[in-house]
Amino acid sequence: MSDKKLWEKEKQAIKATQIAFDIGVETQTTLKKLALDNALTPSDQIRKILGLYVKSKPVRPRLTISLSDDDFSALGNKYGLDKNDRIKIKEVAATELIAYARMLTRE
Repeated sequence: MSDKKLWEKEKQAIKATQIAFDIGVETQTTLKKLALDNALTPSDQIRKILGLYVKSKPVRPRLTISLSDDDFSALGNKYGLDKNDRIKIKEVAATELIAYARMLTRE
């Protein structure tokens, strides 16, 4: 793609306006669950419902969380790990989340 075409796409992106819908908790929950079931982001699910163009880029199957130094200390203590071994803490936390989700699906 040429620099000129790239710049044009960049200009179009700048012109986009983000809007927020105040549509109630139940509706938001329903749409977010639908998005998950369809492997879409909530934004892409809304675009699909509204009949707008949706990029066919798949959603990465990951969850994110922001952890402070205190959070890493707490998790390190919980798992018996050094608070600075953040990769191991992440691995053990992921294992805990997987086990928790599996337990819920068995109930």
